[in-house]
Amino acid sequence: MQLKWLEDFIVLAQERSFTRAAELRHVTHPAFGRRIRALEAWAGTPLVERGSGGPVTLTPAGQSFLETAGHLARSLTQSHEELQSLAGRQARTVTLATGRTLARTVVADWLVRLQPILQGGELCIRTRALADTVGMLERNEADFSLVYHHPALAIRLDARQFTHLTVASDRLVPVSRATAQGQALHRFGPDATRVPYLAYAPQLALGRLVEDHLAHNPHAPRLQRVVECDSADAHYEYVQKGLGVAWLPWSMVFADCKAQRLALAGDSRMEVRFDVRLYRPKRRLGPLAEALWKALAQR
Repeated sequence: MQLKWLEDFIVLAQERSFTRAAELRHVTHPAFGRRIRALEAWAGTPLVERGSGGPVTLTPAGQSFLETAGHLARSLTQSHEELQSLAGRQARTVTLATGRTLARTVVADWLVRLQPILQGGELCIRTRALADTVGMLERNEADFSLVYHHPALAIRLDARQFTHLTVASDRLVPVSRATAQGQALHRFGPDATRVPYLAYAPQLALGRLVEDHLAHNPHAPRLQRVVECDSADAHYEYVQKGLGVAWLPWSMVFADCKAQRLALAGDSRMEVRFDVRLYRPKRRLGPLAEALWKALAQR
């Protein structure tokens, strides 16, 4: 059964003339008649009285079906329009799965630079834990996944299906609120007592980086865990309030360190360097996604 058959039948019932209905439907009289017969074949019963010589009349089955045909035609037309609208929006939409901290740092920098490409389109940013961002990519729920890359973080994506760009490099640095003299309020040193430590929750990628670093660093300081939180943004606020030391991305805190609102609590041996990778499927993506990938590949 085709939508045009329903629309033909409705017009025929309104006009009560095969000739006039065919004109309104922009088809020849014979073609219009064939479409009505096709609808009757689908219905399994005649819908139109034939051979009367006067205005077209509907059979009892045709009268009963007319209201249903109207509902079906309206519903199918509305569904078709909604699907077309959705398809058009999807063609102009790119979904990026990433972590909250990367959304605040790397993605925030991108948004300024990529504005010319995003004109008329939309970048949907979905923040998730590391494993979830990768899962979204594998399930085709995201066009891209932006994640940390470090030996301590295992990203298992099939290289036959996915590829990546290294789009940034950064480092986690231990920071504390600065004193009036610009020194760290809490800092590491050979004679330092246990330093209050603002730890990440273990499921957080940043947490795994820091804990791996502390576990394998012979110069690891003496720390006293005072807070555990799954948000780098929250740790940033806690550090500013003088609650302790947290390892935060340099891209997040360099302006505060330069302004002496924050200060480094340790030297370069306490830093954790990492890359940021953008993953995508190897298959062809939509025009906007491909344009974004090309722009980032040429940075």
